[in-house]
Amino acid sequence: MGDLHWLAMSIQRIIGIIPARLGSTRLPRKVLRLIAGRPMVEWVWRAAVGSGLMTEVVVATDSAEVGEACTAAGIPFAMTSPECASGSDRVYEVSRQIAGDIYVNIQGDEPLLTPRHFAPLLGLFSRAEVRVGTISVPCPAEDVANPNAVKVVTAADGRALYFSRSTIPFDRDGVGFTGYRKHLGLYAYRGEALAAFAGLKPSPLEQIERLEQLRLLENGIDIYVAEAAGDTIGVDTEEDLQRVEGILVNKAAS
Repeated sequence: MGDLHWLAMSIQRIIGIIPARLGSTRLPRKVLRLIAGRPMVEWVWRAAVGSGLMTEVVVATDSAEVGEACTAAGIPFAMTSPECASGSDRVYEVSRQIAGDIYVNIQGDEPLLTPRHFAPLLGLFSRAEVRVGTISVPCPAEDVANPNAVKVVTAADGRALYFSRSTIPFDRDGVGFTGYRKHLGLYAYRGEALAAFAGLKPSPLEQIERLEQLRLLENGIDIYVAEAAGDTIGVDTEEDLQRVEGILVNKAAS
């Protein structure tokens, strides 16, 4: 889970930022779609706040409608430029508005995140060499060959060697390897690393795989990966939305 004692002893300001835009292509307006009576983005915000590990958790949006929904739910938000090319760019823009030491990029389409996902992520920063952190979980068998489920391989110290939509490592001899790791898109950056990322141009591997984190690896910025408990479902389609609602409704009823 990582050593969180440093959090209690330090004066680190940890800012959680949830990029939320309405212009998603596969599932329009998804961050405001209701799941068990709450907008998707509210589920994400509640999970982040529930961890008790961040100084502030805000939604970052370029949509007045998202801002109005946040106000109605009592969620703080920051307006960002519609010119932001990615969620990370939106996080960086907010980092220039809110002072912090560590910034957490929390995907707005991950309503199954729980408070338990944040402790291993932030525990990585007890190590001085960690500038960027993320998390992974055991990859479900049905996702091993799924290009929408990103796989990660790491060195012994947790440093990411590569992220890919392909099945990595490749089981060349067919021995039945079962140690695949699925990457969950929750990132934390020291302030200087976030600024460094924002100043980099999209990289070749990033553009081929359509994975932003490869920009960091290609430019020599290490990403460390912590083990987290519990998979999530990123909501990209109507079917994803229905699956997530079923899970959350059943959880509330149990």
